[in-house]
Amino acid sequence: ELWISLEEHQDALELIMSKYRKQMLQLLQGRKGEDAEPVLKVHHANSLEIENQIDRICEMGEVMRKAIQVDDDQFFKVQEKLAQLELENKELRELLSISKESFEVGREDLPD
Repeated sequence: ELWISLEEHQDALELIMSKYRKQMLQLLQGRKGEDAEPVLKVHHANSLEIENQIDRICEMGEVMRKAIQVDDDQFFKVQEKLAQLELENKELRELLSISKESFEVGREDLPD
């Protein structure tokens, strides 16, 4: 009789423990969902902030590219103008030297 009573007691304990384990598992799973929710919200907020920063960086990069393009265009215009002025200066110097030579030749031809 003791043996049968012991087996019944063990069966009852096993049933109680299995229900306890099942409830604990459900509780932990429910808590995991609850615990994960604030973390997911923070993660989502951080993701949005990072995405906004990436967008701003891309916008700044585009502005920099445009500024570089304008700067390059301006540089090439200045270089072109400088080359034109150097060529004009060279031609004017040649005209001046021709003019000086003809003036000197003209002075030499004049009687004193």
